[in-house]
Amino acid sequence: MLQFIYISTATAPVTRSMVERILARSRQNNERDALTGLLYSDGKRFMQVLEGEASVVERTVARIGKDSRHRGIVRLSERMIETREFGDWAMAHHSHGEDAKAFVEEVGRRVANASPAVRGTFEGLAAHRSAA
Repeated sequence: MLQFIYISTATAPVTRSMVERILARSRQNNERDALTGLLYSDGKRFMQVLEGEASVVERTVARIGKDSRHRGIVRLSERMIETREFGDWAMAHHSHGEDAKAFVEEVGRRVANASPAVRGTFEGLAAHRSAA
């Protein structure tokens, strides 16, 4: 099974309702394709982890790469895993002015079963971006 993590920059400000619509559509697609993962958004950045059959993850990443809502996609990690680290599809979103500590704690809960490197990547970005 392939686990793929990327980060990108939003082309316009991202609202919570926009991310919720993205997440709803992603849940439908990912259930159909047997993908799991996490979508992180702080209004300026997206970071996502996808897990599943390699060909399906690669096809999904190609589709995501064509999405005009973001740019500058940077591959952070691509590795084969034996078992899923994200058993469901979830979203963590932080808007400016919201409780930063609660957001960092939420991200920590969502990545609790991930490898130390994946946890560190998400927790580090959440802490950094929520302080901005």
